Parts: sequence; structure tokens; C-alpha cells
Amino acid sequence: MGSSTRERIAVDAMGGDHAPDEIVAGSVRAAEELDAEILLVGNPEQIQDCLARHGKSPRIEVVAAEDVITMHDEATGVRRKPQASINVAMDLVKAKRADAVFSAGHSGAVMAAALLRLGRIKGIDRPAIGAIFPTLMAGKSALILDVGANVDCRPKYLEQFGLLGSVYSRCALGVENPKIGLLNIGEESSKGNELALKAHKLLSENKAINFVGNAEGRDVLSGQFDVIVCDGFVGNVLLKFAEAIGNVLLQTVREELPYGIRGQIGSAILRPNLKRVGQRIDHAEHGGGLLLGVEGICIIGHGSSQAPSVFNAIRLAQEATRNQVLQRIHAHYGRHLEEVTRVDSARA
Repeated sequence: MGSSTRERIAVDAMGGDHAPDEIVAGSVRAAEELDAEILLVGNPEQIQDCLARHGKSPRIEVVAAEDVITMHDEATGVRRKPQASINVAMDLVKAKRADAVFSAGHSGAVMAAALLRLGRIKGIDRPAIGAIFPTLMAGKSALILDVGANVDCRPKYLEQFGLLGSVYSRCALGVENPKIGLLNIGEESSKGNELALKAHKLLSENKAINFVGNAEGRDVLSGQFDVIVCDGFVGNVLLKFAEAIGNVLLQTVREELPYGIRGQIGSAILRPNLKRVGQRIDHAEHGGGLLLGVEGICIIGHGSSQAPSVFNAIRLAQEATRNQVLQRIHAHYGRHLEEVTRVDSARA
């Protein structure tokens, strides 16, 4: 593991549309500004070429990997390519040589590698990818999960997502008693398909979380909920739509500014505000999503990640490590499993 003062983050330098150049650029910045140790995993020659352009750091180490999982490979490619960069990066976490791992590569392959190399936390059926969304309440975010790991879900998976999200919201986002919601087509408990109805019942009966009911689409960004759970199909569509809306909003504001001297003055006045708005809604500010439910800290970035996203993803990995997210999930979920076992035994 990393030292008590500096976290060690394994970075899949070959994963992503702009790898390895943008991955290396973001890693160099993170090594210096975050005071983190970065293990860049991939083709040593390509990585060294990128380091020559972006600057070297004594806090960066290159770890060789013989192969790579491309965006066009099947997720099962992690089995056929044991020496692929994402597998080697996961092995560094498994061997305690790194505290966390980040990859902007094939998200299905990253999840498969995490499951194969790190394994699931006991009691978790399916890991979930959590994404941070901005809300209308300044300084408050909402954690949405799952946003892509599980296209098809069972009701108990959504219950587990609620538990995982509750722990993460408390220990990493600083929410004392997170409000958990279930994404649905109506706020009434009788609304939704069979999955939603059964999940609502499980979440309502689970005393380990503060479930406050259904969340409609308009509630996602309202700030009324700290954590919203859904299946990965819906969550991924929601994530991509939110990213597009942010870009449309900024573009529309720029286009509506008047032309000429008035427009130049207005633009100068609004520029700092527009920059802050852009930062609040830009997915690059969060860097990626945390894969919750596996035996390690794993951040999955956007395939289109560039240096700013990589920097923020490494920061997210560092914060999750410092906040002992994995240890706290173990402690909280262990108590929950003991309670479930006790109740089941009593019923028997």
C-alpha cells in the first residue's frame, strides 16, 4: 500500500480514446498537484515518449504491460489477455502495491477485470458504477448508481446499491444521513414496473438506509435526494443525457449573447460566471465513477477522457482511499449481513 502520507494510484495508461498521451498528461499533473504516487501501466516506450512531452516526475513509475484491451474488444478479452494493462493495474491493487486503480478504457472490460482480479465484497451480488451529478442546491451533489455496470437488475441489486450509495455518501461526500431514492415514473409507491415495485418494498423495509421514496426524473437534479438508485440501462442513458444537456445549455447561453460591443461587454461580465457554471455541469470535473462493491478502489473514466478528466479521476481515487471507503463499506455491510442472517434464522 501507499505510505501514510502519499497514496499510490495505478493508472491504465493504455485505456481510452486518447491514450496514452492524455492519460499521461493528466497523471503528470496529478503527481505534482495532488502529491500522489502514480504507477503508469502499459507500453513503456509509448509512455516514456509521452513523459518526454509532458514532463517527468519522481512520483511517477512506469509498469510494463504487454497487451491492451481496446474499445472494440469484448469485455471477455480480459481472460484472453492476462497481461493487458488493465489486468496488470488491477493486480497491483490486489498485491497491495497500489491503493486504487483508474482506467478510461472499455468499461465492461474494466468491470470484468475488477471482478476477476479483485473479487466482490461478500454479500454484494453485483457491483455498481456511481456517478456524481450536480444539483440545483449550491454545493450539493447527488450520487446516481448504477450508471452502466448492470443493464438488467433484480430488486435485491437495487437494495444493495442503496446500501453502497448510503455508505459512500456518508464517508466520502460528508452527508450525515443520506436520503435514498428509487428512480421511477411517479412518486407514489404503487407506480412503476415489477422491478420498481419489488425494489421499493425492499428499500422501504431496510432499516440500514434512509429510504425516502421514489424519485421522478425531475427530482434527479433537485437536491432533494443524496443517492438515487436505478438499473444500469436507465442510469447510463441518464448520464449521457445529462452530459449533453450541459453542453447544450452553455452553447445556448453563448449564442444568445448580443453581437457587437454590447455582446463583448456582456461576455466579459459573464465569463467568470459561465466558467463556474461550466465547472458545475462538466463531467470532466468529476473524472469518472467509482465502481462500488468490489474488493478495491476502482475508478472508471469516460472513454473520451482527456487530461483534466484524468486528473480529477485520480483525485477521486485519492479521496476514496483517504476516506477509507472500502473499509467503511466492509464495516457497514458486515453489520447489515449479520442482521439479515439473524432475521432469516428467526423466521426459520
